Amino acid sequence: MAAAGSGGQQAAKPSAGSGLSAGHSGTAADNAAPQPPAANAQPGKTSGKQVAASGQSAADSQTSANKPAGADKGASGSGSGSNSSGKPAAKDKYQTEPVPAGKPAPSEPQQADINKKKALTATLFVSCQTILDRLDDFDPDKLEVLPKDGIIFARQTVTFYEGESVFDVLLREMKKRKIHMEFEMTPLYNSNYIEGIHNIYEFDCGELSGWMYRVNDWFPNYGASRYKLKDGDAIEWLYTCDLGRDIGGGQAGSG
Repeated sequence: MAAAGSGGQQAAKPSAGSGLSAGHSGTAADNAAPQPPAANAQPGKTSGKQVAASGQSAADSQTSANKPAGADKGASGSGSGSNSSGKPAAKDKYQTEPVPAGKPAPSEPQQADINKKKALTATLFVSCQTILDRLDDFDPDKLEVLPKDGIIFARQTVTFYEGESVFDVLLREMKKRKIHMEFEMTPLYNSNYIEGIHNIYEFDCGELSGWMYRVNDWFPNYGASRYKLKDGDAIEWLYTCDLGRDIGGGQAGSG
């Protein structure tokens, strides 16, 4: 683990903070692509679950706003499709745009069939390296929790069970390594939204900043709770300071 020391603290969230609702600008996906807080800020909202270094849940409240990493996280990745009539293809009931050909379709967590007898492996990587290039925009009160190399969880192989999601793996590994994490369930998008990892939250490095995830070099356009993993997948949680443009996910959330 390459996380900097204070991973277990529960830092206060930015005041506008829990604002990014997953509905993000136009695409539906948790932690797919952040959006400007003005559009999604939800003052007075209760905060989501915090997993402290001890691995315990510091808060149980889960609200109905689904947020993307960083800000209204819009789904990363795919643009909207169209049908034979030339009209935009319909979104599913969780506001997800059509998934690009060849990419995995979302799988609903309520229907997950997890087989604890079949262990598989994937790689996991968690980084906030983009902040190192934007220190002038970063919350000065968070400098002490910022890893010097920007790597919170060094790329490594982790075990998961058949049927589990990207979110399941992140939650388990952060608890196991005692790395702080806060998330919130967003029923509208049927996925958990990652607000903060290692005490680094959405908006900590500007209004377009937050957490996004990528699997096999693709930024899915739906939330991490809906991404069913397969053996050998490469999972990355990346902090963006510019709605994904600085990490190769610039189309995420653009619809």
